[in-house]
Amino acid sequence: MGSENLPQETLTEQLLELAAKSGAEAAEVYQSRSLSRPVFFEANRLKQIESTQSEGIALRLWREGCPGLSVAYGPVEPQALVERALALSHLSEPELIELGSDSKPMYPDLGEAVSIQQLLDWGKEAIALVRDVYPEVIVSAEWDCEVETIRLVNSLGLDCYYTDTTLSCYLSAEWIRGDDFLSVSDGQTERGRLHPQKLANQILQRLAWVGENVASPTGRIPVLFTSKAADMLWGTVQAALNGKRVLERASPWADRLGQVVTSSALTLSQQPEAGPFSCPFDDEGTPTQPLIFIQNGCLQHFYCDRTTGGQLGIGSTGNGFRPGLGSYPTPGLFNLLIQPGTGSLLDLIAQLDHGLIVDQMLGGGGSISGDFSINVDLGYYVKHGQVLGRVKDTMVAGNVYTVLKQLVALDGEADWNGSCYTPSLIVEGLSTTSRSST
Repeated sequence: MGSENLPQETLTEQLLELAAKSGAEAAEVYQSRSLSRPVFFEANRLKQIESTQSEGIALRLWREGCPGLSVAYGPVEPQALVERALALSHLSEPELIELGSDSKPMYPDLGEAVSIQQLLDWGKEAIALVRDVYPEVIVSAEWDCEVETIRLVNSLGLDCYYTDTTLSCYLSAEWIRGDDFLSVSDGQTERGRLHPQKLANQILQRLAWVGENVASPTGRIPVLFTSKAADMLWGTVQAALNGKRVLERASPWADRLGQVVTSSALTLSQQPEAGPFSCPFDDEGTPTQPLIFIQNGCLQHFYCDRTTGGQLGIGSTGNGFRPGLGSYPTPGLFNLLIQPGTGSLLDLIAQLDHGLIVDQMLGGGGSISGDFSINVDLGYYVKHGQVLGRVKDTMVAGNVYTVLKQLVALDGEADWNGSCYTPSLIVEGLSTTSRSST
């Protein structure tokens, strides 16, 4: 019998019961439901309004210690889902069963929904603010309110869930000046409300800096990564802090706990209740916890799921997350906060006597080696603390671990870029090359 007309709570319990009757000694059900209502603007005007709903369920079970995982989207036929998981368990090797047990915590809903009309008003306001100053630019935008509910239930008595409402927006301004094409973009992710004026001002600041195309500085010079671009550096740091990479001996910090690994100006942490990417529990049902990974340059912690934490002898840190519904939990971060410095972005620029601002890039970092080579999509030349204009055909290369030891300064205006809360920063030790002088 299908479950199209069964309440989801009934479906969850039915799956656990069927798994037990089929010989599974343990099972868990992970559910994800989301409703998104994006509003799209194109070429300065409203293009369309959408409403997208999705629902998925993943059953993970163990039979004779061998795991099997099956996934379904939309209507579910419970017996078929159980049989697929059992079939896959026959192809797996036995493993230690690690599940949370006998807990039914209550978590408050996170965030607040807003109306489609509010999204429309915010979008129109942001576009108008940009075009009042630069009427020749073409603006596109997306404003969205997404409600997501996560529930995790297992055969050992764990049952936890929460609902998360997140607001997001993205604004892109295209400016054609003769043969020169410029695209400036930025976005926000928040709970409660979005800030169209702040977003528009960020776009306007970049457009004001463009001025004329100027020759790019070359050689080893200080580079200022805006908060939008700095995420490239933190991708590598996240990989180095991953307990799985530590076990594999792939992280260069595997044997560096308690030692200095970056500039003393850096403190990195995760905060379960901070920002739009806060999270009460991971995908294994373990409560998340505040962790300071690096304090004043000194390495303090790695992050782990249950399996990795057990192998490292430190237990789970509440960081077992599924890359996708059909994936097993693996160590992951829900947010990463870099403690800001002081002053504004303009104050940071004023410190540059001869340097480069990187705001948008093509290519990126994030690899465990730390080596990177990026093409600067949107960058500016700074001399004597003043932005002189945009640079083109410029490449920046270096190593993340090296430059984070040569950090010059952090500003105090941190922003969320994805799930990373980061200020802008100046680093040294990068090599800058250019293919043209203008």
